[in-house]
Amino acid sequence: MNSDMHFNDWIGREQRASDRLDEALAARWLATFDLPSSGGAMPQGIHFALCTPDAPTTALGEDGHPARDDSAVSFLPPFLMPRRMWASSAIEFATPIVAGAEIERISRVASITQKEGGSGKLAFVNVEHETKANGALAVRETQTLVYRDAASADAPLSPPPAGDGSFAASNWDRVRTLTPDPRLLFRYSALTFNTHRIHYDAPYAQAVERYRGLVVHGPLTASLLLQLAARELGENRLSRFEFRGVSPAVADEELHLAIRADEAGFTLGAFASDGRQVMKASASI
Repeated sequence: MNSDMHFNDWIGREQRASDRLDEALAARWLATFDLPSSGGAMPQGIHFALCTPDAPTTALGEDGHPARDDSAVSFLPPFLMPRRMWASSAIEFATPIVAGAEIERISRVASITQKEGGSGKLAFVNVEHETKANGALAVRETQTLVYRDAASADAPLSPPPAGDGSFAASNWDRVRTLTPDPRLLFRYSALTFNTHRIHYDAPYAQAVERYRGLVVHGPLTASLLLQLAARELGENRLSRFEFRGVSPAVADEELHLAIRADEAGFTLGAFASDGRQVMKASASI
């Protein structure tokens, strides 16, 4: 059950889903981020809210994600490590997704790697997603999930309290500062049908997963960076966007979003008030 060979049986498994980006979902996405009506083409990042998991409530695990088992219908392997995080994504944007589009998504387990880390066992799963809108390729994404051992009851809360440092805004071409609050987290969880308890259940987040507060979703931070790029470069200009979570962002704490041009395209980042980096990202047009 715990051998690499056993879990390699999951490589190549596929999951298919269909959806429709109806006008109501489009309006809720825009309202969540205080964005104006798009008039058709939606902002990049809307694919995070499409073809979301539809497991019955009774089939959810303790953390709110669909439970995994050893059956042939379990898309992801039943690792014993209970903590799951969206570690990173590499995204290619092909065609803008418009309100009203019919959506198809094929997801495939591309690779599985298990390691021993400083905090215990780790398992990395790369999942390839291909999203079509009205039959045309819209988004291709490779998503990396990481599974970790449970935190000990006396583990230090993460991330540490803000230190004496500060965010260096002068190093960037454009900066946006905001404070994600629980209302934003709740709305994003609803949009993406994400019931992971670290985003809305503070006692669970602190006592079980040992976070200092409610955790801002990784793809929520990525969505905010995509919107910053749209402000700087124009809507639906990116052809590539990659992001990697570095440290948790906590609700009700200031978050700095930044972008600058470089030789390869653009570098983006999200930072806490003391300069601690939350997310690294890059993009090209």
